[in-house]
Amino acid sequence: MTYLWGGMILTGVLYGVFTGNLKAVTEAAVSSSREAVDLCIAMAGITAMWAGVMKIAETAGLVAALAKKTGPLLRFLFPSLPPDSPACRAISLNFLSNILGLNWAATPAGLKAVACLEELEEERRRKKEAAVPRGTASNEMCTFLILNISSLQLIPVNIIAYRSQYGSVNPAAIVGPAVAATAISTLAAIVFCRIMNRKRRKSSGRITDTAP
Repeated sequence: MTYLWGGMILTGVLYGVFTGNLKAVTEAAVSSSREAVDLCIAMAGITAMWAGVMKIAETAGLVAALAKKTGPLLRFLFPSLPPDSPACRAISLNFLSNILGLNWAATPAGLKAVACLEELEEERRRKKEAAVPRGTASNEMCTFLILNISSLQLIPVNIIAYRSQYGSVNPAAIVGPAVAATAISTLAAIVFCRIMNRKRRKSSGRITDTAP
C-alpha cells in the first residue's frame, strides 16, 4: 500500500509539472487536506456519540443479554467455541457495532475478540488439543475475520455521514442498497467459512490418523 499510494502521489505531481498544472496540484493538495480534517472531525463526533451509546448498553447489561440471545448463532458460526468464553461477548459487541454501521467503534471489540481467541488457542496448545501449529490462525479466527469484513449493516452510519458531509440531497438513500449488498456478502462468507472449516477438520483428521 505504501508503494501504491506513493506512486499515485508521485505520478500526480510529475503529471502536474510536465503539463504546467503544478499550481492546480498544490491547490488541490491544500483543499483536500482541509476537507480531510473537516471529515475527520465530523466522523469523530458521530463515532464518539455511537461509541458512547454502545458503552452505555454494555454497562447496562444489554450486551451481555445480546450475547445470550445470539448464542445459537454463535454456536452455529463457531461450533468449537465454549459458550461461556469471553470471546463470545466481544464477538457479539463487534457484530452489533458492525450491524449499526459503526466500523470504527467495532474495532476495539474486534481486537478484544481476536485476543480472546488467541488465548483460547494457546490453552488448547497447552492441552495439546490445538488443530493448527503456533503462528497459524485458528478456524474461529478465520471465521471471525471473514464475517467481520463482510459484516451485515442495517444502518450504515459512516456512509450516511460521508454522504451528508459532501452535500448529498438524501444521505439515507444508501440504506437499502447497503443492506442488500452486505446481506449477500455475509451469506457468502458464512457458506465459505462452513465449507473451509469442514475441509480443514477433515485434513486435520487425516493428519492425526496417519501420524506415528
